[in-house]
Amino acid sequence: MVGLLDPLDVKGVTLRNRIVLPPMNTGLATRDGAVTERLVEHYVRRSKALGLLIVEHSYVTLDGKLSERQLGIHEDRLVPGLEKLSNRIHTAGVMAVIQINHAGREAIRTDGGEPVAPSPTENARELTIEEVGFLAEPFAAAAQRAVKSGFDGVEIHGAHGFLLNQFYSPLANQRQDGYGGSPQNRMRFPLEVVEKVKRGIGRKLLLYRLGSVDFDPAGVHIKDSQSFAKRLEEAGVDIIDVSGGLCGDRPISAQRRSGPDRQGYFIPQAQRIKNAVKIPVIGVGGIREPRYADRVIRAGRVDLVAVGRELLRDPDWAAKAVKLLSGG
Repeated sequence: MVGLLDPLDVKGVTLRNRIVLPPMNTGLATRDGAVTERLVEHYVRRSKALGLLIVEHSYVTLDGKLSERQLGIHEDRLVPGLEKLSNRIHTAGVMAVIQINHAGREAIRTDGGEPVAPSPTENARELTIEEVGFLAEPFAAAAQRAVKSGFDGVEIHGAHGFLLNQFYSPLANQRQDGYGGSPQNRMRFPLEVVEKVKRGIGRKLLLYRLGSVDFDPAGVHIKDSQSFAKRLEEAGVDIIDVSGGLCGDRPISAQRRSGPDRQGYFIPQAQRIKNAVKIPVIGVGGIREPRYADRVIRAGRVDLVAVGRELLRDPDWAAKAVKLLSGG
C-alpha cells in the first residue's frame, strides 16, 4: 500500500513523493510578464521536499492575460527568465512544470480590445469559428517555450472558469457550431489544444487541470468529466489535476460536502476521475494535514495530493510532512 511519501513513476520519470505544489497566482512577475527575483525565491523557498511543483498560470497571449502582474509565456523574450526559474527549482531536486492559460472572458485588455469567449457576454465577444481554429497555436508555442526554458512539462489550464473551461461548460458555451452543444462538441477545442501541445513537447510531461464540476444543475456534472478524462488520456495527457469548473477553486458548496474537517473538498471528484482512467490523478481542496493527505493516498482515492494555501502560509509544510510521516 503506497502513501504520500512513496515515489511515483510517470512516463519514465520518478517523482520522489506525492506532494504537489499546485499553481497559484503570486502577482510577483513584472507588469509585462517577466520573471523577477522575488518570484524565483517564492518557488525556491517552497521547493523543499516536494514531489512536483506546478508554476502558476502563465498567459499564452496578451488578450488572454488575467491580471496586471501575471507571469507570461507568450513571447520568446521571456525564456531567459523562465529558464532561470526552472534551473533554481531543479537545484532543489524537484520536478517542475508550468501551467499555461488563456483567461477568455475573464481577461483584462490593455489594448482597448474586448475579451473573447466561446459565447458573447456583456464584457466579451464571441470567437469566430476561424479564430477558434487558430487559437490552439499560442498554447502550443507557449508549451514549446516551457520546454526550451528547461521545464519538465506543462499543465494546460482547463478549470476555474477560464477559456478552455468556458468551452467545456454549457453555462458558458451556447455555440451552435461544431464547438458547442453536445459534450463531445464542447470538449473539441480543449482536445485540439491538448493535441497541438502534445505534438510540440515530445516526451515531456503533459498535465491537464480539469474543471470537473460546476455545482450547478445546468452545468458540468462528474459523469461528463469522467468521459472527458478518458478522452484526455487517449489524447496523451499523463496526469489529470482535478479541480472545480465555473464554480472556481473554493466553492462553498464543495467545502460543505467535504466532511467535518473540511479538507479535500475536490477529493470525491478526483476519486471518480481516477476510477475512469489509468493515468495518475491529483486531488486538491483546502488540504492542511499531512496525515489526511497520506490517508487519501493509502485509500487509493487519488495518486497525488496538491497542498496550496498551507504551502503559501508555511513554505516548510512539505518538509515537516516528510519528517512527521517518516517518524523523523
